[in-house]
Amino acid sequence: MKTRKIILLTLISSMALIMSCTKQPYYEIPKDASGKAIITTVSTTTTAGITALDASFTVNSTLPNAKSGDVMTAQLEKLQVPSWDAAGAKQNLPLAGTTKTATVSSGLTTSITYTRAEAQMVTVGDYVTFTLAGATESGYISTITLTSAMTVGATMSSTGKTVNVVRTPESAYIKVTVAPKIAAYAGSLVVQKRNSALASWSTVSGPFTSNPFQVPIAGSDFTAGKDTMYFQFSATVGAYSEVATTKVVVSDPFFFLKKSATTTIGGSSAGRNLFLNSAVSATDANAIIAMDGGSLNLHGGTAWAVGGKSITFVPGTKALYDGNSVNAAKAAFAAGISTNIADPSVPYYIFKIVNGASSTDIYYGMIQMITIVPGVSVAYEYRIADQYAHLNVAQ
Repeated sequence: MKTRKIILLTLISSMALIMSCTKQPYYEIPKDASGKAIITTVSTTTTAGITALDASFTVNSTLPNAKSGDVMTAQLEKLQVPSWDAAGAKQNLPLAGTTKTATVSSGLTTSITYTRAEAQMVTVGDYVTFTLAGATESGYISTITLTSAMTVGATMSSTGKTVNVVRTPESAYIKVTVAPKIAAYAGSLVVQKRNSALASWSTVSGPFTSNPFQVPIAGSDFTAGKDTMYFQFSATVGAYSEVATTKVVVSDPFFFLKKSATTTIGGSSAGRNLFLNSAVSATDANAIIAMDGGSLNLHGGTAWAVGGKSITFVPGTKALYDGNSVNAAKAAFAAGISTNIADPSVPYYIFKIVNGASSTDIYYGMIQMITIVPGVSVAYEYRIADQYAHLNVAQ
């Protein structure tokens, strides 16, 4: 029995040795005339896509394993109810009339174009599958989707800051970009608006001819009691048009920014640049408020408050601060008695900064005292910036 096992093992070993010495073409690496290994890359199939303003789309393939002159067959597939089962579920099936052939170029590429009509793309979201096949190569794109050519952005200030529209005459704008895939959009934009969902559309005067388009919107455009403005934007390329919509909700004016800070007597943090919320010395030219003389009282920095610049204070209330209403704060400031000094033992103040001769250089705000360390520091929170233009200075 032991002898039979030895013979069997010897036979298996001999067969393995014979097989290992036999030439195996499967493992051979193809070589060129110089004997160098030929390593091919994977094929790629891409498309720039198609939008609601494009009449067609093109699929480009690079086929490194094909040969120049090879004929490739392309086909579109789409979710359809099968012809043999009218009551059945939709399946991804070949789309009639979309079989096309393309000859591989000397650069081992193909390019095939389909029209929207051929692809049966009607509504944004419609999609097809692309297949390409030949004797030696293939290509595939699982989803080619009809997308929107229009992008509607947020409301922006004239300098590009994102803002909430408030009930003031100050203008903001809505940025609308039109970007078909085939070529840059050279047409105009038709804009309509209405101040409620039940109102009639009215055309916004333009012309809007510079893409991306800037459509103006001001808080004073809103009728009293109506807080929503609806917009409709239309763009056209040839036989195709697209409409995009958005709505803007207006608010009563409020302070856009809220900051926290601590000012300490003496040293590099005895002053505060309220625009940038940065600590500076009391004598720095950017110290809008400062502490000096051993006092915790806040006042305009001596190096900043020159040439007509000033900051004044009127006592406020918690309700006023929490309400964050610009109109209420301005009314309370006008009705109060202003002072050049804010005593931190008074928990709330409204302040007015005059930073220059322009109306946009006048800043209102409110301050809330948080923590007082006697003889050392005051921690506080403040609100500032009630105009879009202020956001170019206050950060």
